[in-house]
Amino acid sequence: MKKTMLVAGVLAASATVAQAGGIDRSGQSIGILFEKGRFAELSLGTVNPSVSGRDRTPAIPNVLPGPQSVGSVADRYTQIGLGYKYDINEKVSFALIIDQPFGADILYGSSSPFLGGTSAFAKATAVTGLLRYKFNDAFSVHGGIKAQRSSAFIRLQGLAYGGLSGYNVALSTDTAPGYVVGAAFEKPEIALRVALTYQSEIKHEFDSVENGLPGPLAALNGVPGTTNVNTPQSVNLDFQTGVAKDTLVFGQIRWVDWSNFKLSPFGFDAATTASAGTSLINLEDTTTYTLGVGRRFNETWAGSISFSYEDKGNTNVSPLAPTAGRMGVTLAGVYTKGNMKVTAGVNYTKLGDATAVTAVPAADMTDNSALGVGIKVGFSF
Repeated sequence: MKKTMLVAGVLAASATVAQAGGIDRSGQSIGILFEKGRFAELSLGTVNPSVSGRDRTPAIPNVLPGPQSVGSVADRYTQIGLGYKYDINEKVSFALIIDQPFGADILYGSSSPFLGGTSAFAKATAVTGLLRYKFNDAFSVHGGIKAQRSSAFIRLQGLAYGGLSGYNVALSTDTAPGYVVGAAFEKPEIALRVALTYQSEIKHEFDSVENGLPGPLAALNGVPGTTNVNTPQSVNLDFQTGVAKDTLVFGQIRWVDWSNFKLSPFGFDAATTASAGTSLINLEDTTTYTLGVGRRFNETWAGSISFSYEDKGNTNVSPLAPTAGRMGVTLAGVYTKGNMKVTAGVNYTKLGDATAVTAVPAADMTDNSALGVGIKVGFSF
């Protein structure tokens, strides 16, 4: 069972590389904190989304052609992660984690009169330092601080945006702090572990420049300003337990507070005062469920299969995050040789149909999916 537990940490954190709710990408795992002894890992994943549909351009003879393809609006992206963990003493351990928690790569094709040219590009990299204190073999607490570096560019384009078609905003790179707190319960003899982790929201103050503002607001075009954006708080509940010799059940419940993620630059806010609380992107809170089983086949090989689910919620969504809900399956294998562990995973996710909405329904996004592959290499020493 001890060997099963050693495999467990890798299986539970194996490459679930498809995008979750909102612009969630990494899942903000802290699994490395529970590795035995001194441990370092490098992970690399790539995700190829297929997100497309047809817009709602009306058919007006000699004026508008009717519904058109929006193209493949979501671009392939890669994820890189680094982690290092060591024991300071028998009760205190430290971990350093570098991940890319949030991101977006959206571009609507020029064939769509309603949305063609609309785009969103965003990236975030976080560095997290964590301490874990073990009261005994059963109970522990963990927490730490993080620094997150983010930037973004958004353009609204097409008939669906009316007078705001052509509007864009650039958010320059900003670094801001956050924190992490949590607790865990373990029963090593049956490979049981339940860990609850809270990640705080992070308050960015971006230097920003808007362009494409219409009418009297055109005086603000090109004028430097500041845009406040809070990336969301989240809660992860991770669990695992042995259920038979060399067999482990594991899973996660992840909640993310997307409803408080607002992006309202000054000029855009002034141009849309008729709609209280208007934001360039509006998202619902998400809860993602994952459940899987892992099996150690021999001293060298182990494998797992896991399933994930996220409810659709409201299927009227922002064109900048144009799917609703998901169902996915991940297959992973672990190769162990001496002090090295290599985990490889492949994920297929069916992304839920949705209607991209501005002031009006603008496009119907159907038959969408994402295929991801990932590899993680870890060394204990």
